Amino acid sequence: MSDHLDPNKRDFSANARLPGICALAAVIGVLSTIAAIVLLKLIYMFTNLFFFGTFSFVNHSPADNKLGAWVILIPALGGVIVGLIARFGSDKIRGHGIPEAIEAILFGKSRMSPKVAILKPLSSGVVIGSGGPFGAEGPIIMTGGALGSLLAQCVKVTAAERKTLLVAGAAAGMTAVFGTPVAAVLLAVELLLFEWRPRSFLPVALACAVAGFMRAQWFGVGPLFPLETAPPGTISLISCLILGIASGALASGLSVALYATEDLFAKLPVHWMWWPAIGGLVIGLGGLIEPRALGVGYDVIGDLLHQQLAVKIAVSILVVKAIIWVIALGSGTSGGVLAPLLMLGAGLGIVMGPILPGHEAGLWPLVAMSATLGATLGAPLTAIVFAFGLTHDANALLPLLTATLVAHGFTTVVMRRSIMTEKIARRGYHIYREYGVDPLERHHVDEVMTRTVRTIDAALSVGEALLSFFGPSQTHRAYPVVKGERLVGVADRETLVALASEQGSDMTIGEALAAKSVTVALASETCRLVAARLAVHGLERVPVVTDHDSMKLEGLVSRSDLVKPSRMHFEEEQKRERFRRLSWRSAKRRS
Repeated sequence: MSDHLDPNKRDFSANARLPGICALAAVIGVLSTIAAIVLLKLIYMFTNLFFFGTFSFVNHSPADNKLGAWVILIPALGGVIVGLIARFGSDKIRGHGIPEAIEAILFGKSRMSPKVAILKPLSSGVVIGSGGPFGAEGPIIMTGGALGSLLAQCVKVTAAERKTLLVAGAAAGMTAVFGTPVAAVLLAVELLLFEWRPRSFLPVALACAVAGFMRAQWFGVGPLFPLETAPPGTISLISCLILGIASGALASGLSVALYATEDLFAKLPVHWMWWPAIGGLVIGLGGLIEPRALGVGYDVIGDLLHQQLAVKIAVSILVVKAIIWVIALGSGTSGGVLAPLLMLGAGLGIVMGPILPGHEAGLWPLVAMSATLGATLGAPLTAIVFAFGLTHDANALLPLLTATLVAHGFTTVVMRRSIMTEKIARRGYHIYREYGVDPLERHHVDEVMTRTVRTIDAALSVGEALLSFFGPSQTHRAYPVVKGERLVGVADRETLVALASEQGSDMTIGEALAAKSVTVALASETCRLVAARLAVHGLERVPVVTDHDSMKLEGLVSRSDLVKPSRMHFEEEQKRERFRRLSWRSAKRRS
């Protein structure tokens, strides 16, 4: 190893607890998979009870019911049940799951209650089973997150580790439902973790891997919607740009419509417990007009992707689906957003496919599905990989990338917040979705510390130190006290005056400080770590030592020193510079 390389400086922070957290995450992956299976079985059971009057766990579509106009009352009945569960059980079951998980992570120290783990899948099974136009992914994300949080609360972990285990449960639950472990990991990174560190990424990825292997035992290993399209041509780029803008506009419109509907419900002169029942009546009317708009709708998504629905029929289903989904979710019932967004996006591709140049029309439902999902969630990478995981269509990757990023760019320009963060913002919390490496994390103490330090000899008496260093010529508020090169402590005026009154001014300052602990920094530590130490101990500066054994003084680092990386970062972000000037005339002369 070269002499100038510091073995204490690493690409990633060392974490001896990582193996233990990974082991817990693997257990959570198993539990979340079981919870996902239970949730799906609950949906099947309630669907059969509500629409067919039978007790069965076999999957039947609510569109096949023979209830006629009575179908209007079924979703309303489900809404009444869920309203009662929310009011007398836990109101945390309301909503589509992901915003609630984000709120628990950022503002609740990742603590979730056992009620949520039980009542969320139960209420979602009732809602979706009674015809609610939702997917199972939002509820299972909330349920899996609750299981991860509960397990973490049973062991001694930090809030950051508890967050990791909560997210591991949420992502594993999504994997179990859709069979898309990589997309679930990306969802965790883009929406839930708010960091990119091995300490959190690895346990979450392990939980998703465990869930993926376990899921294969019940649902097989194939994609949910297998699809294969032809490789795209160059002209398809234009179509991707057009479809990306259209998908971004659809995503923005859905978000605005959802929260406008929520505001309308808030103005109703009835308790919020009855809102899901009112929304249920609208769902029932929609189901009477278009029965295939009821329920999860995975079969409809498959038909859209495989071009098995005529355009007029597809438009009819999608218009009804969009209306009942927005109203149902705005009513505060329990349900997810991913499956409806997949259906609405695929429908946009069906409508626009015949007029887009450059490729077979079968590609565009998949592309629009991904673009709409990514733009609505504010998670483009998740949407791209998710669409690939659902279909295994490798030829579509380039169009997926292009259209989804265009749609995401559109919504970041026109929308202040996504559908995920708007609800949290309405509760008084602002979430900043952009994040990068903290400047204080990128720099170490030895880059900013003051190396030339005035010190006090430990052999000096307390009285002499007060006179020499804290008299009229005082230049600093505190000084390191050293015995040779070894740090003994830090002395300030208040400390020495107290020592003089308690033990007399003749005692050496080294003896006086011997019983006092001293807070230090190491030259190899990050500025962020030391800044946190200063904040915790209420200090303005700390001595820098070689190591804790030798306590050899190397310098001093203060709050003002720790501002330097932030100042450099500000200049990189804000200061515009030009190093070369391009001249058309000079270039012409050279030619």
